[in-house]
This record gives sequence, structure tokens and C-alpha cells, in this order.
Amino acid sequence: MTDTPVAEPKPHKKGWRLTLWILGVGTLLTLLGSWVLPWLEMLGEDRVALVRIEGVIVDSKETVGELKRFGDSPAVKAIVLRIDSPGGGVVPAQEIYEAVRRLRTRTNKAVVASMGTVAASGGYYIAVASDRIMANPGTLTGSIGVIMETANLEGLLKKIGVEGVVIKSGRFKDVGSPLRKMTDEERTVLQTVMDDVHQQFIEAVSEGRSLDLADVHELADGRVFTGRQAKDMKLVDELGDLDDAIQLAADLAGIEGEPQVVEPRKRFSIRELIESKLSGALPQFDWHPGVSLKYLMAY
Repeated sequence: MTDTPVAEPKPHKKGWRLTLWILGVGTLLTLLGSWVLPWLEMLGEDRVALVRIEGVIVDSKETVGELKRFGDSPAVKAIVLRIDSPGGGVVPAQEIYEAVRRLRTRTNKAVVASMGTVAASGGYYIAVASDRIMANPGTLTGSIGVIMETANLEGLLKKIGVEGVVIKSGRFKDVGSPLRKMTDEERTVLQTVMDDVHQQFIEAVSEGRSLDLADVHELADGRVFTGRQAKDMKLVDELGDLDDAIQLAADLAGIEGEPQVVEPRKRFSIRELIESKLSGALPQFDWHPGVSLKYLMAY
């Protein structure tokens, strides 16, 4: 009787299993590392946290989360806000501003704003919530004002044979519509909204910089200043770069020697990588129909 030979596992199946096992372990270690390392780096000697606010401000969630995490960390004694932004949406700027104020009140930690190339409008709004503001001599800052932009496409639509139709309840419901010309009454309504939001900006600057409201009003016409001009107007405290701001924050917190700096650990995102590549290759449009209030420097 002849024995039937036993089939041996094919080598490539073993190879695939080993590869999948290695990938699984690697993924697990990566996830554990992304969760554990941020906590490990908070242990030990006193540190200065660096939070970056860059580009147009469209959302506050990430920055507010970073401020809360560093505020809760016992190892972080001071925080530097590196602002390189022309501003952005009114509400995101106000939410970050309030997060900075809460952090200072709740934790009593020093917060220093460091201005980069530009820290204007909403970027400056955030800065005034800090203990001290440091700018480079050539930084563009100020632009204390509000802007609202819309477009009237009525003439264009008529040329191509398109008629805009709006059904509404309430005569101001379609204020700012691109389908027709704005009336004088609608412009007055929107101007009152703008004036109120502008006044909120002025009050924040007055409180944060300990300046009289009347003095801030004179500067709050939307103009920009260099860092050196802003210092003369008491809109910033000192002139210096990021390293100077970090050292100032360490001094305010009583940290001796060379301050150790910690930054938020950015998570790798394939989607964000693709979006960043596309944003560099495609033209960008920052126009939305309807009403949109911005603390944004026009450029």
C-alpha cells in the first residue's frame, strides 16, 4: 500500500502571514506610541509649550484642544502662541481668544504671543488675550476691523439668460444675496451688525492692552502697522523673534536655564496630505454666498 504524500504549505502563504502579522504589530505600536509619547514628553523638567496659529483662521477646535491639553499639563509652566496669520472668521478667532483667557485665569500660566510675518486682524485679536506680545520689527499687525464681502451677479446672469428666483418669509431673509443688488435699507442693517462686531474687537484690545477705548478707536480703522510702529502705539510690548518670546515666557514662569520646548504632536493624515498637495496645485476661492463676517486683513 503506497502512502499518500502530505502536501506542504506553500512558502508564499507563510510569507503573507508573516507580513500581515508584522503590519498588525507595527500599526498597534504606532497607535500606542501616538497615545503614550505625548504624555511621556510632559514628564520631567519644566517646559514651555509652543502652539502655532498659522494661515487663515477658519476653525478653532484644534488650537483650543492644544491649549487645554497644555493647560492641564503640570510640566508646562508657560505657553507661547506663535501667530503667523492675517486673521479669518470672527467666531473662530473669538473662541481661541476666550480659550487663552480661560487658560490664564484657570491655571495662572504665563502666555506670550510671538508674531511672525503677519499677525493682523483676527491674529491680533487672539494676541491681545496673552500676558505679553512680542513682534518682529517688520511684522505686519493691527488691521483692527471687520470685513464682509459678497458679489452681485445679477448683470452676469441676465447676459447668459438665467433668472434668479428667491422665495422667502421676512424681507431681510435674503440679505446679501448675489442674485440682486443690495438695497440701502439692507446695507444699513448689515452695517449695524458690522459696527457691533467691530466694537467687540475694540473692547477686546482696550481690555487686553489696558488702553482707553477712545485711543483704540483712533487706531481701529483697519490700517496695518509694522511691529515697530505697533510698539510705539502700545499695541505690542517688545520687539524680538520666536526664541526671544520663548525665553520671555520661561522668565515669566520662573524657569531657570535653557527652556525646554514642547509642541503638539501632529498626527499623520493621508487625507490632509492629499488636500495640501491639491491646494497647492489648484486655484483657491474664498467666496461664499450670503453674509460672512471676518476679522481678516485684505491682501
